[in-house]
Amino acid sequence: MGNIYQSNHPLIKHKLSLLRSVETGPKKFRELIREIAILLAYEATADLSLKEILVTTPMTEASGHQLTEKVGLIPILRAGLGMVEGVWEMMPTAEVWHIGLYRDHKTLQPVEYYNKLPVHPTVQVCVILDPMLATGGSAVATVDILKRWGAKRIKFVAIIAAPAGLDLLQKVHPDVDIHLAAIDDYLTPVPTSPDDPPEGYIVPGLGDAGDRQFGTA
Repeated sequence: MGNIYQSNHPLIKHKLSLLRSVETGPKKFRELIREIAILLAYEATADLSLKEILVTTPMTEASGHQLTEKVGLIPILRAGLGMVEGVWEMMPTAEVWHIGLYRDHKTLQPVEYYNKLPVHPTVQVCVILDPMLATGGSAVATVDILKRWGAKRIKFVAIIAAPAGLDLLQKVHPDVDIHLAAIDDYLTPVPTSPDDPPEGYIVPGLGDAGDRQFGTA
């Protein structure tokens, strides 16, 4: 059974406040995405399996440990790209496979347009990276893709999530662990006037994570 893990780390809370601010520009926004991703990945990988090994130090031999599971990082394009670099620094041997999904703003349903997974699974643990878990449609679709591919152990790492997205992901894929910096209040409803924000955005949120990273807002 998967679980929801909301971080209480002071550094994550501090950096998330900066990330939310409308005054944070694209360069700083990208840096914060990377830094928060590192901290979340540290917590999300705490249960990776190890084996004991012998290490030769400059003084003598010492017992040590080595990871026994290969990890694959799966950023959901495009916003998930900003989380890869930081996690990759921690796990330089991790494989990175890209899945491209966009949310149709009329139906709010995910549309797949890119998939670079190999024919058969090459890793034991898949870590999906996406800054925002909003409606949950893209998250569910990505887990669907990975399970059809043959992935057995999947984790989802996001920075912020809406309750609706969490509920959907847990309902459809109850075996997936979800690691987050924060659970926000709600999603924006259907607009009733041209001045209203688009439907399906997280509140208080941080806007569009892709646009804010790449300066395309």
